[in-house]
Amino acid sequence: MDRPDNSAIGREEITDFSDLLNVADSQTEPQRLLFVFAAVELPENPSKEQAERYAAQRGGCLVPVMYVSMSPQELGGFNDLEEGAGRMGKHWDMLFVAALSGKAGSAPSLDEAQENLRLMIESIQVGMIENFLVFDRAGKVLNPVAA
Repeated sequence: MDRPDNSAIGREEITDFSDLLNVADSQTEPQRLLFVFAAVELPENPSKEQAERYAAQRGGCLVPVMYVSMSPQELGGFNDLEEGAGRMGKHWDMLFVAALSGKAGSAPSLDEAQENLRLMIESIQVGMIENFLVFDRAGKVLNPVAA
């Protein structure tokens, strides 16, 4: 199975979360959006340089802390997603997003979503994040630089 990405959704059109919902909703096939919330943490046994970069908010390890999949229609906006995440009680710093396209007018199944969320988490854990849209806690698109 290919890793989930956003090839069906043009990044250049998306500057914030509402743009994401509008673009996903305008696709010819039904979409399922995949969300992985991640915290930035200091790695175990960090070097002095790693600790300094982390303290300056310029480094750290991405640690997925929770995930969910939803259709664009199930989501009222970024605040709804943020409130739902807040009820889980876990701190997060970044939100990674990918989209799954349906086929022949049918939305992707929950099983497809679960498998692709697993692949997203694995990708984030090893730093392969270039295929995902990344949002900050304000719902603005980030352009993280791979270290």
